[in-house]
Amino acid sequence: MTRPPLVIAIQSQVVFGHVGNSAALFPMQAAGLEVAAIPTVVFSNTPDYPTLRGRALPPEFFSDLLQGARERSLRERADYILTGYIGSLEVALMVADFIAEAKARNPGLTYLCDPVMGDSGPGLYVPETIADVMRERLLPMADIATPNPFELSWLTGRGIARIADLEAARTELGIAPGAHLIATGCALEDTPQGHIESVILGPGGAGDIGRHPTEHLPIALPGTGDLFAGLILAGIARGAPLAAAVKTAQTLTAEALRDARALGAGEVVLSGPGFRRALLTLGRAEMSCAAGRRRIRH
Repeated sequence: MTRPPLVIAIQSQVVFGHVGNSAALFPMQAAGLEVAAIPTVVFSNTPDYPTLRGRALPPEFFSDLLQGARERSLRERADYILTGYIGSLEVALMVADFIAEAKARNPGLTYLCDPVMGDSGPGLYVPETIADVMRERLLPMADIATPNPFELSWLTGRGIARIADLEAARTELGIAPGAHLIATGCALEDTPQGHIESVILGPGGAGDIGRHPTEHLPIALPGTGDLFAGLILAGIARGAPLAAAVKTAQTLTAEALRDARALGAGEVVLSGPGFRRALLTLGRAEMSCAAGRRRIRH
């Protein structure tokens, strides 16, 4: 028996519901990954409810958790790091330091940065100082970045309406030359009616773009992007090419949203039988896990 791919997942956690690690942890584990989950905030639920309890982790507490990860050699052992929502500037700076250390010690590491900052409805929902850390420190280290159009527009100061806008935004975003940008939830001028799409922009310029439309479901629930990023990572960790991982993530995210609609739930639903079966199938996939862990194939 070989050790499964190890993911360090640094993002929010809630007692009730599915956002941050509470959305991404189970799918990654069900797909056969080992996950070290480090919370940046711990809340009772998402802010969509009448009350919200909990808080961002105190900096000294979060620092202690990172030190424990260092003592267990997780930086050296990890195949992937995933980051999402960060609730304070002090924690954001520590996350950036930790990832820089990990990439220096472990050159084969793949870092997926989901710059969870805002959306077209609520706008920016983190302080600008945290968004600045994402733009200036986290995204330049990313091997894969998964912003939505609002986040991409805020980060680059550019409107997102056409593929040419995405190409320019990829250049202006400051990600590494070899990194992949996955612009999620795009409704561009030429996106098929009734659809949204994920657009993959690789390092090869205009010839290295993949467009992946999917039905636009009339459902907006917290945690959708967190689940999507976790599913992409699960796919590539099981050896799937990046485009195939994105398509699978779209299919499974849509299933979680449909299950939520059927149950009248206010959160994405991870307990649907079809959703769970698909994750187990992904975990059993006879793919080259070593290849998936050590390089991104597009």
